[in-house]
Amino acid sequence: MGKLRFVLPNTFTSLNFLLGVFSICWTTGAFDSFSTADQIRMGAYFVMLCALFDKLDGFAARLVNASSEFGAQFDSLADLIAFGLAPAFCFFFSYKNGAPDWFQNHGLLMTVALSIYVLCAAMRLAKYNACDSDTYHHHFSGLPSTFAGMINAVLIVFLKSKGVFDEPNTFLFYLPVIVFLATGFLMVSPLFLPKLQPRKNKAFNIFQIVLILLTYVAGILFYNEKVPYILEYLLILGGSYMLIGFGVGLAYRKQIIEEAKAAKNEK
Repeated sequence: MGKLRFVLPNTFTSLNFLLGVFSICWTTGAFDSFSTADQIRMGAYFVMLCALFDKLDGFAARLVNASSEFGAQFDSLADLIAFGLAPAFCFFFSYKNGAPDWFQNHGLLMTVALSIYVLCAAMRLAKYNACDSDTYHHHFSGLPSTFAGMINAVLIVFLKSKGVFDEPNTFLFYLPVIVFLATGFLMVSPLFLPKLQPRKNKAFNIFQIVLILLTYVAGILFYNEKVPYILEYLLILGGSYMLIGFGVGLAYRKQIIEEAKAAKNEK
């Protein structure tokens, strides 16, 4: 197969890259001339698609033995677009379009929040390539950009569907700003989050598989406003994974670091 085997994983990465670009186009209204779909929901939906397809390039690379430094760097660039810039545009334009008067008076706050999140996403991806990819095999160091982008996109659509952006004086109106900044800082934090991997407990493995399959179904149907409880399911699942996962990471932090050091010394 030669170099042709690299085409498959890079095709999936290219797809993720373009989906991220299309998300930005939807969010900013670039596609309004030929579509009447809600631009924020569609922008968020494309972020969700990026999250669902995110692991396919790595899976394809391992399947055909086509892992490469180029693929790793290309994947990070695609992730920066899909989970850094695209969710940031969803966040920014949801306030700009949904509460224009409030946005006009708080433009600096929104610009600072957007800048912090995007910079944290870029630093998280650079840190992963430079330091973490070969260090922690069972845990993420910091919140993955994939997860940060997805949770912010879903939260924006959920609150928008509940009319929160029509009432600028409520706490929920500020919740996306808080979550946006929190997930930004969590991406570059030293906290550990367990990866979704096969475990020794078969029942737990089945539980993981069921949740993953349900998440894929919910993510694919995300664009359809008539399907009930999809947004609630994704938010509860995401919030639970963060709270429980980071809690476990804190409880076993010393052990995780020691195991990583031991594995490094064995090489």
